[in-house]
Amino acid sequence: MDPILLARLQFAITLCFHFIFPSVTIGLSLMLCVVEWLGWRRDDGDYVRMSQLFGRLFGITFAVGIATGVVMLFQFGTNWGNYARFVANVFGAALASEGFFAFFLESTFVGVYLFGRGRVSKGIHWFSSLMVALGASTLSSFFIIAANSWQQTPAGYVLRNGHAELTSLYQAIFNPSTMLRYGHVITGTLIAGAFIFSSVGAWHVLNDRHSPVGRKALRFGVWMGLLFACLQLYPLGHESAELVAHYQPEKSAVLEGHYKSESHAPLVVFGIPHIKQGQPELRAKIGIPGMLSYLAYGSIDANVPGLREFPRQDWPPLLLPFATYHLMVALGMFFIAVMAIAAYRLKKGRLYDDRWLLRVLVWSVPLPIIAIELGWITAEVGRQPWVVYKLLRTADAASPAVATGAIVFSLALFTIIYLAVFGAWLFLMIRAAKKLPAGEKDKEQQEWTSIRLHLH
Repeated sequence: MDPILLARLQFAITLCFHFIFPSVTIGLSLMLCVVEWLGWRRDDGDYVRMSQLFGRLFGITFAVGIATGVVMLFQFGTNWGNYARFVANVFGAALASEGFFAFFLESTFVGVYLFGRGRVSKGIHWFSSLMVALGASTLSSFFIIAANSWQQTPAGYVLRNGHAELTSLYQAIFNPSTMLRYGHVITGTLIAGAFIFSSVGAWHVLNDRHSPVGRKALRFGVWMGLLFACLQLYPLGHESAELVAHYQPEKSAVLEGHYKSESHAPLVVFGIPHIKQGQPELRAKIGIPGMLSYLAYGSIDANVPGLREFPRQDWPPLLLPFATYHLMVALGMFFIAVMAIAAYRLKKGRLYDDRWLLRVLVWSVPLPIIAIELGWITAEVGRQPWVVYKLLRTADAASPAVATGAIVFSLALFTIIYLAVFGAWLFLMIRAAKKLPAGEKDKEQQEWTSIRLHLH
């Protein structure tokens, strides 16, 4: 078996598995900061209990995310030694900044947030939630995305002795794709957080229509989900597609299924990529005429370069990035639709009785995570055959001395361990989500007792 393919597969599995947990913690941390604020400033016990419920989910996921993230770092030195040497001078600054500014900030306050309720003042406890959100999302994810974005659109470097050497830290971190990709990823995690709120809230409402925590979590999740799902489509999704078309035209051509240069280029809604007589083609193609030209360049008359214009050795794989990209977009449209329907029913005061819609919200909870994973596959596979775009090919980035047997063994071991960890995490999350926060049962019992006494 090809050791480079195995090394890529191993890194893909470890990355995709790990990225489940930051996606959840980032989205939850930002939303918990808002919920904690509402509970503190309004002196609202329901929001306090809501923050306790979702804080447990955050704590479980945070612990697993820390453990799974360490594994990826070791692979740079084992499977990807040439890559590590090539980017060390550039990535060192970004990863050191992530560790210094983000990890320590996050770790310092996460204990105060998770275990300090009732032991520190409400103001300090809310401040700790703000610092956790700041460390988990604003800083930690920023530096990671900046490093990854440098691989997509390198800047602030020179090539010297076969290595990339940093000339401008600012240009390297704020390369052309960093800020837009950062906004796109963070918004995706906020959608994931909103769906967790709405799913857990919907479950509690299904089991008890009058659950105050369930109703408020459902309402909060629906409105946040609708807001961020719309922002993800426009402007973030649209501008991300424009950026790829400008800086990585081969990737754009593969994602859009656009193989022949033409004006009035259609936007492909459905198709099956394949190679016919050495040339890429789409079977069962369904497209919207002129839409790709308009979305990519602002005019239906614009000429959009097709994949055939580029050297064959620079083509990304056809099927996988095309499929993941279109599935990601389809899920994004589903998020808008389901949250719009839920918001409409909520506005009419009927959502709490729509058991079919509540069940849809409950079972939709993994879909934003799947969409995030699809987005990363689209970005990383679509960049192939380059590990650093136009600078270092993936085939030249692997460690030459790593044996195939060693990769197979570690890949099998990682897969088994990850399946066990995922099962344990899922079990703990479901159990924690179903458990009512302390005090809600007593409050509901008091309310029903008061109603009965009043009726008598």
